[in-house]
Amino acid sequence: MKEFIKNWGIFFVLAAIFIALRLFVIAPVSVNGHSMDPTLADGQKLMTYQLSTIDRFDIVTTEEPDDLDKLAVKRVIGLPGDQVQMEEDVLTVNGTEINESYLEPYKQEFAEDRMQNEYTYNSAFQDIAENADNFTNDFMYEVPEGQYFVLGDNRLISRDSRTFGFVDRSMIEGEVAFRYWPLSEISMINNY
Repeated sequence: MKEFIKNWGIFFVLAAIFIALRLFVIAPVSVNGHSMDPTLADGQKLMTYQLSTIDRFDIVTTEEPDDLDKLAVKRVIGLPGDQVQMEEDVLTVNGTEINESYLEPYKQEFAEDRMQNEYTYNSAFQDIAENADNFTNDFMYEVPEGQYFVLGDNRLISRDSRTFGFVDRSMIEGEVAFRYWPLSEISMINNY
């Protein structure tokens, strides 16, 4: 028995550590769709950190409140108790204007051609873009305690808190920390 423990003990300890990390600390997730373009692309593989505190502008994985079987990748915009407002593509949180520099590539493209070239893969998206007055439709929300307001970066077509409502903290599975696929795009995720 001692010989077995000596030969295999380290393997079992490492396997137990790996399983514990996978169950309680990190989790893989795939981006499904275009709602986080251009920050994250359809089909990319990510690692999430499940023990993270959630801050504004973190990219998180969350269950969708109206379909708990779906796991979405979104950006946290409003924290519990925040007043979040979008008017004429200007975001304000609690009365303070927020610069969303991560949206600049798509906001510029929207200003030039309403995203027609970007959405050549989907005629319904092209119709949405053609009829849009702003890159992000105007809204105003008061975020309830224990809830979060999340948006996709590709605001014209994203299904997010504007559609499915606020996200309870218990639905957020983790903060996206690392992109590991495709190999040519391996990187840490800068949330803002």
